[in-house]
Amino acid sequence: MINNDERVVFFDVDGTLLDTSDFAETARKAAIGQMVDNGLPLDKDEAYGVLKTIIREKGSNYGKHFNVLTQVVLGHEDPMLVALGMITYHNVKMALLRPFPETIDTLIYLKSQGYRLAIISNGITIKQWEKLVRLNVHSFFDAVITSEEVGKNKPHKLIYDVSLRKMNGNPEKSVMIGNKFKEDALGAVNAGMSAILVNSDITEEDRDYIKKEKLDITIIDDIGDVKTIL
Repeated sequence: MINNDERVVFFDVDGTLLDTSDFAETARKAAIGQMVDNGLPLDKDEAYGVLKTIIREKGSNYGKHFNVLTQVVLGHEDPMLVALGMITYHNVKMALLRPFPETIDTLIYLKSQGYRLAIISNGITIKQWEKLVRLNVHSFFDAVITSEEVGKNKPHKLIYDVSLRKMNGNPEKSVMIGNKFKEDALGAVNAGMSAILVNSDITEEDRDYIKKEKLDITIIDDIGDVKTIL
């Protein structure tokens, strides 16, 4: 049976539902440590510097950073070192994965109010589902829409339009919750939705712009504050 409720709350994942401030760096450094300890011929700081350069060039969603690292340093891929790096990175990152304290209570509240929930993310679909499953919050969400799937990153209007169509959502009754002013808030507003910014490093200039243009964007400090708005 089709749910005709047009009220949808869309969430970003990283930095919105879960704290990713330090975990990627910690996991990468742990991976580099294992690779150097097992034969990568650089010291750990040098190797981490090379890895950061590769990440900047290839993008954070590229899946073979450690392959490229061994190729750059050794002149060829070393499968054993690549495997060590990947497994260590994955294990450490997932061990550090934690939702913000009020995340689950907020999701329960929104469901109790009849909202349908979905994810809009600039990322890889399987990776975002993996995070939700590991946090045991996957059952709250009806869909995960990603830039990988749509072919455009937030704040492009297409990713929001596709998300609304997929969820049968009415933009005037739907809201985007995220931590990035341009990608999450402005992207949603340009697609006809309202937006809530949480855990954001929004500037005073951006705040002035919101007021000047009378944009439907609410700024909160904690995801638990969503319960006072919706």
